Amino acid sequence: MLNEKVKIEYDDRPVGVFDSGFGGASTLRDLMRELPFERFIYFGDNANAPYGDRPEEEILALSEAAADLLLHKGVKALVVACNTATSASIKALRMKLDVPVVSVEPAIKPACMAEGRGKVLMLATVATTRLARYRALKNRMPDPERVIDVGCSGLVELIESGLTEGEKIEAALHDKLAPFEGMRIDGIVLGCTHYPFIAPAVKAYALAHFEGERRIFDGNAGTARQLKRVLINEGLSASPKAPEGERAAFFTSGDPAVEEPIFRRLLEIPVYAER
Repeated sequence: MLNEKVKIEYDDRPVGVFDSGFGGASTLRDLMRELPFERFIYFGDNANAPYGDRPEEEILALSEAAADLLLHKGVKALVVACNTATSASIKALRMKLDVPVVSVEPAIKPACMAEGRGKVLMLATVATTRLARYRALKNRMPDPERVIDVGCSGLVELIESGLTEGEKIEAALHDKLAPFEGMRIDGIVLGCTHYPFIAPAVKAYALAHFEGERRIFDGNAGTARQLKRVLINEGLSASPKAPEGERAAFFTSGDPAVEEPIFRRLLEIPVYAER
């Protein structure tokens, strides 16, 4: 019948999210905001964090193990909330898994498209800046030479310990960013999902020591929008009602008694980036 209503199917299974540790909680904040009816299962591989200084083959193996764990928990889609894991494993995961896989990506494109002629600093783990997927992304920019890669070894460990501000964070930023003091910097890309937690500290340093627009970018909002599109297109969206119980379950390869309180605190930090 022409007037017969089409029945819309929903899928209330959770979405899986994983990272080497707590960094993906910054992505999860955007996912929960963009998709208010979805539930999530988060896995932090804290026992093996950080991934950023590991060989590519090891990162791939750890990423596959994290994906398998979440699939066994019944997730309907997977978000790789780690730039390093994305660069090392996203192609293999998409070939291997039967669920949609969405990943984060350093936000160098919006940074390069924004107004200004100054440099763009891409803050990331050393592994991310070396992997072929990131290098290909950078080479697609109109002016790849404008983007300066800044390997930030040590920052992830500080954030994993629960630090997001204070003298140790400020000293670590000075150590990595001092060579660029006085330069015109129009964009700063937080190319590791841990780094949005220290975005206010990065912004404060930039305002004090750089010239230019000094905008902060991360890829989390884009990842959230992409997951929303994928769930709609695949017919996997949750029913439009308030989810029952906890929206984000937390699992870790580390000690839950130690890790979960840090995860919950980080999850409550407001989102801070150019949108």
